[in-house]
Amino acid sequence: IGDEILSGRTQDTNANYIAKQLINNGIDLKEIRVIKDEFKTIKKTVLKFHKLYSYVFTTGGIGPTHDDITSETISKAFKVKYGIHKEAFKILEKYYSKEEFNNARKKMAMLPVNSKLIYNPLTAAPGFIIKNIYVLPGVPSIMQVMFNILLKDLKTRKAKRITTIKTNLFESKIAKKLSNIQKKHKDCSIGSYPFFDFKKKNWRSKHCNFIL
Repeated sequence: IGDEILSGRTQDTNANYIAKQLINNGIDLKEIRVIKDEFKTIKKTVLKFHKLYSYVFTTGGIGPTHDDITSETISKAFKVKYGIHKEAFKILEKYYSKEEFNNARKKMAMLPVNSKLIYNPLTAAPGFIIKNIYVLPGVPSIMQVMFNILLKDLKTRKAKRITTIKTNLFESKIAKKLSNIQKKHKDCSIGSYPFFDFKKKNWRSKHCNFIL
């Protein structure tokens, strides 16, 4: 969630990190979406994903500035009280000095009041869980640490096995055979990812990923 991603000012590395962690823990990732810091869009998307998927992870929009509206929007989406979360407030109050703990920082304790916290060992400001929605910060270094903490509580399975085969064959030469293999092994996902050799000016298939 964030206008900075859509504008191209900030590169989204969070989605890539989460995707890798999920597949390493046997959880299928079905969809990634980037949306604006906009009340209607956040509410509509979160409610839709809540119904479709077992787990929904959001990143961004829980900081101290005016455009950080994720916490309030998700509270209103599920019609739960939005206000000072007592535990979150105590954590932040302990972390900052009296002079540092200004109104902007107090805003980071404004959450769905009865939500379960996702603890932040780096900068204290927590994320939260409401129903199957896991709300995380957008700063990658902080998000990654917090995601690894909550991952322990998810229903994980054996990691999927990924095999990479590299070849210099043209994609067109292996397309039919790959299709036949995929039809015979529907429990596997097979992808072909080509690269272009600019020196030789040959469009070739670099490798195929077999996910078992």
